[in-house]
Amino acid sequence: MSRVLVTGGAGTIGAAVVRRLLADPAYEVRISDQRQVAHWMREGCEVRSVDLREPGQALKAMQGCSHVIHLAAIVGGIANFHRLPHTLTEANSALYNSVIRAALDLEVERFVYVSSSMVFEQAELFPTPEDYLPRCPVPRSAYGFSKLTGEVYCRAAHEEHGLPYTICRPFNAYGPGEMPDAEPGIAHAVPDLINKVLSGQRPLQIFGSGEQTRTLTHVDDIAEGLVTAMSSPAALHEDFNISADRELTVAEIARIVWEACGEDPHAFALEHVPTFAVDVQRRWPSVEKARKLLGWQAQVQLEDGIAQTVQWLRGRCSTAKEPAPARR
Repeated sequence: MSRVLVTGGAGTIGAAVVRRLLADPAYEVRISDQRQVAHWMREGCEVRSVDLREPGQALKAMQGCSHVIHLAAIVGGIANFHRLPHTLTEANSALYNSVIRAALDLEVERFVYVSSSMVFEQAELFPTPEDYLPRCPVPRSAYGFSKLTGEVYCRAAHEEHGLPYTICRPFNAYGPGEMPDAEPGIAHAVPDLINKVLSGQRPLQIFGSGEQTRTLTHVDDIAEGLVTAMSSPAALHEDFNISADRELTVAEIARIVWEACGEDPHAFALEHVPTFAVDVQRRWPSVEKARKLLGWQAQVQLEDGIAQTVQWLRGRCSTAKEPAPARR
């Protein structure tokens, strides 16, 4: 039986990964996260509430684990990229230093680094394949650069010390588990949009023109992709886009959310509010490598996944009880 450390296991993707691992008797699961951990996780997993930026604590958290899925990072919606550029760069770099060093010292069998679609922030080739990365312009955002830095850390640790790594890049994760924030842009787009519809915002506000594209991927599909990559010999020292393959505009996504919330399709209307300095205009990855080498592809249809997420949020979103006026 393999013991897997999931760093950042209390997050939205982390929780989905933990559920997937617990469903397989081949794995024991340890979570390392400083946030509150759900009761079901404490029942089924070992939990270490430590600061992984500290090398000694990272070593203790990883001791006895054969595999690591490294999700711990400062993340969030587009507003966080602009509000916390130094904070997230500092924290994420400290995590790479200590967690990868611990993986080397303890000689883990597989280190899965969960990167981000933001490494392709300035991509000019679509659908974007993994082998485009060396030619892709460097990310403008501190977040994108910090996630790319983590990929460099992994490859450097392998080249110098033999780290057995796999890099996975989720694209536009959504699904049950992430709450919206009172300030638009702090949470990711899907919970933000659902919250706006349920709170009675009319017209529905979106950032920018709405012509920006995204490839939304359900957290359960991402979890399956990460665990598949972790356990696959073909994934050793490889990188993968872990994503659905359906490219949609933000405006199209907003309409799907609107209708999933039970609103009249004929009443759908958008208000375009100013966006941020860094707002990726197109995000559409190639997923052929994961299909070919891992036999993995996303399964959850977007309309089904959005409906599931709406249902999950209805009972948890307090603002749904107090209609919010549209901004004028």
